[in-house]
Amino acid sequence: MPQMNMAKALNLAMREALREDPNVLVLGQDVGKDEGVFRITEGLYAEFGENRVVDTPVAESAIVGTAIGMCFKGLRPICEMQFSGFGYHGFHQIENHMSRFRNRTRGRLTCPMVVRFPYGGGIRAIEHHSESREAIWVHLPGLKVVVPSGPRNARALLRASILDPDPVIFYEPKACYRSHQEEVPEQPETFPIGKAQLVREGRDVTLISYGASLRPTLEAADELASDHGIDCEVIDLLTLSPLDTETITSSIERTGRAVVVHEAPRTCGMGAEIVARIVERSLLHLEAPIKRVTGYDTIIPFFATEKYYLPDADRVISGVKEVVAF
Repeated sequence: MPQMNMAKALNLAMREALREDPNVLVLGQDVGKDEGVFRITEGLYAEFGENRVVDTPVAESAIVGTAIGMCFKGLRPICEMQFSGFGYHGFHQIENHMSRFRNRTRGRLTCPMVVRFPYGGGIRAIEHHSESREAIWVHLPGLKVVVPSGPRNARALLRASILDPDPVIFYEPKACYRSHQEEVPEQPETFPIGKAQLVREGRDVTLISYGASLRPTLEAADELASDHGIDCEVIDLLTLSPLDTETITSSIERTGRAVVVHEAPRTCGMGAEIVARIVERSLLHLEAPIKRVTGYDTIIPFFATEKYYLPDADRVISGVKEVVAF
């Protein structure tokens, strides 16, 4: 299998979909001739032309609204928001229309479309370029919210999202675009939306994470095993809505302890929902309070200072040791 980074893997998923289905198209700011601000759409305009890879005005609401109309004519649009912080301009179309049409028409119409959001810190960007606001979209009924963590699952999940009959918010961790490579199968591959992945088995504590936070979580698990004799089980959520509660709670019932890691702000973040579900389903299996290792309840700082905001392996290790020592 060829090695590729997440940027190339996402490009591959879209290229496959464009080749296989003439109803699939890509639209967004600078996705065509300039090949996207992160070059995720590299080469697509040259291969498929301006009618399949469409450069739009700087108007996120119009991008999403136009795509919704396309769905009702049998098309399957893939929208790109250049940065997740710009996507709020499309909130009206996403919340009032995209997420509601299945319910509004009693299943007669759906919106088989994907909105791609490059999100999160790690690239030392300026304001509105590093937010991690996935909880906003998870809170909206009618949307599926997917967050890949590596090249292989990014390709498989984007492909599954494009094929899905319902609208998908696809949150792409910018810090992972070119941070590492993995083997990605040459043959088309999908991964089920709504299913988490157990990426490391362990007996002492369950670590739950997703997106860019997964890598420091895994680094912490390795160090805890080698230096402290603590055996961590690690879950990569992959989908935040619908959330795979079964995988989470079955792990907790084996280990009795949990630490949740994400870079979004702490208050009302995904960690809060995960903790609530664990308490509802597996309270009597817990041997210690659940720990959250998250971003802070502030705007993510600019440039090099963002490293003090983002959860790293040391913060995860500290949280795990606290839970195990309880």
